[in-house]
Amino acid sequence: MNKSKLTPAQIPQEAFDWYDEYAHGQIDRRTFLTRLGTLAVVGLTASVVASALIPNYALAETVSFNDSSIKATYETFTSPKGHGEGRGYLVEPTNVTSSTPVVLVVHENRGLNPYVKDVARRFAKQGFIAFAPDALHPLGGYPGNDDEGRAMQKSLDRTKIEADFIAAAQFLKVHKKSNGKLGVVGFCFGGYISNMLAAAIPNIVDAAVPYYGTPANSDIIKNIKSPLLLQFAENDKRVNATWHAYEALLKSKRIDYQAHVYAGTQHGFHNDSTQRYNAKAADLSWERTITFFNEHLSKPS
Repeated sequence: MNKSKLTPAQIPQEAFDWYDEYAHGQIDRRTFLTRLGTLAVVGLTASVVASALIPNYALAETVSFNDSSIKATYETFTSPKGHGEGRGYLVEPTNVTSSTPVVLVVHENRGLNPYVKDVARRFAKQGFIAFAPDALHPLGGYPGNDDEGRAMQKSLDRTKIEADFIAAAQFLKVHKKSNGKLGVVGFCFGGYISNMLAAAIPNIVDAAVPYYGTPANSDIIKNIKSPLLLQFAENDKRVNATWHAYEALLKSKRIDYQAHVYAGTQHGFHNDSTQRYNAKAADLSWERTITFFNEHLSKPS
């Protein structure tokens, strides 16, 4: 049995849960593989299940970097309260005008991998200027594999990483071709950063879409001004455990929000490089994201 034939329905929920622990640094790779080895499922070896869950970024290219309708470059920005300088992947439509909405795309907890760069290209195909910073720039950038990237990101000062993303948002907001409206979207760690940015710089962020992200610190949630579109996986105990209290705070502060839980999905369901991917939920959530950003970012400031 190979990865191409292994479907999410064939993978026990325990395996998804263990992968989530592994991906978020709660267990190491050896422990993850050892646990997979205990699965008493005919035909499913630890290596087969692991290869289905661990991202294969060759599967993640939806929009080619050679697509003639977009232009991609790498840009640096100053981050005086962070690591001094940040760097990211900027993608523009080739027919971009001087009044285009901009979207900050925030990666997971392992740096700017090919999947997140592809998401930035997808936004450009939809008419947005997209910028995806790499938190690992101070250490030379995403290293090409997730295990090393995860360790590198964990080694960096979390406060400085957050400051780098604040600086990236400020940099993008005033891009020379921006209409002055900034959206933020992020996945997992990036979902947290999306929530954090909406609360930390409410006068900069005009709309935010956190995918399976935990909330900002409760003492700054009250500062949120922008509308939120929150996307959750049904089978995501770690993140979903934080939602009840977060929703109560949003309601108490009369913050404009929408929240969607996608039935039968796993944490990371939008990431098409792994069998956690759920095409139906990913497509619907993406459609909602584009509609949301068009609604809240299309009119210039």
